[in-house]
Amino acid sequence: MERRLLNPKIDFVFKKIFGSEEHPEILISFLNAVLKPKKPIVSVEIKNSDLEKEYIEDKFSRLDVKALTSNKEIINIEIQLKNEYNMIKRSLYYWSKMYEEQLNEGDDYSKLERTICINILNFKYLDNNRFHNGYRLKEIETNEELTDLEEIHFIEIPKLSEDSDEKDMLVAWMEFLKNPESEKVRSLELTISEIREAKDELIRIS
Repeated sequence: MERRLLNPKIDFVFKKIFGSEEHPEILISFLNAVLKPKKPIVSVEIKNSDLEKEYIEDKFSRLDVKALTSNKEIINIEIQLKNEYNMIKRSLYYWSKMYEEQLNEGDDYSKLERTICINILNFKYLDNNRFHNGYRLKEIETNEELTDLEEIHFIEIPKLSEDSDEKDMLVAWMEFLKNPESEKVRSLELTISEIREAKDELIRIS
């Protein structure tokens, strides 16, 4: 009997693949695919994913993947299988905690680094047809950007169309998460080393 692979969208499996210190190329490729930065990310440091509590009564939160990039960005990646109708507020809460914990008493505000939340959703959530939406703080009437220090992304896997361009690395990664045993992913493995590395790690975990 052929063993089926574990679902890479399950949080602990996702964390083993994308939050592994032994395979940073996977996370680097994924982050460059999502953010498409002018200066590509070349290294990542996996951080403790527990959000620090200031008081005993504070809510405890554990992120799926938390990393510091070579571009000095603090990034949280969350993967969510079930719609609990709270992703916007939840993401803002995680973002605020990551932004706040950068400073200790007496630190200058100039130390605050760009902080990004990436939410991968296995359900439709936002009221548009785009599978990837990114948000920053902008002026209401002119759309002028205030800052890029806050950035929140929503990637909705069910909105990925069958004819999406697999040459786009974000589409390639979503195809992997959607169905790592598909013919599309088998083809991608042949040309994209990071996809092949992720598939090998998924096989090992499974």
